[in-house]
Amino acid sequence: MPRPKQERRIDSPPLMLGFKPFGIKRNALESVKLQIDEYEAIRLLDYEGLNQEQASERMNVSRPTLTRIYENARKTIAKALMEGKMILIEGGNVQFDRLWFRCKRCYKLVDGSENHLPCKDCETCNDEELQLINK
Repeated sequence: MPRPKQERRIDSPPLMLGFKPFGIKRNALESVKLQIDEYEAIRLLDYEGLNQEQASERMNVSRPTLTRIYENARKTIAKALMEGKMILIEGGNVQFDRLWFRCKRCYKLVDGSENHLPCKDCETCNDEELQLINK
């Protein structure tokens, strides 16, 4: 029986829920799923420019595990680009450092604490309109 997957530590959830090709309606597209830990690997290695050792420490995984996560992310993104598919960023065995909420109205992230505040961008947003992102 395989060992259970260790939770990957993520600084913050992605700002966007996904991406789609320009000019095609969402309901006419197939999608691929990019897991949140794959997104984080791309962010740390390519966007922030960390080396694999530094990124693996930040995600709380071994370097070979980070390499596998990164390879899966690259394949998923390449498939979406080459086949014109939408990328949905969701799922994965992840753990956030803090509580995060997403406004259901404007989709902005709200850093939560014990008494989280409503989204500052929506005047009418209330606690019921904030969706908990954490497990």
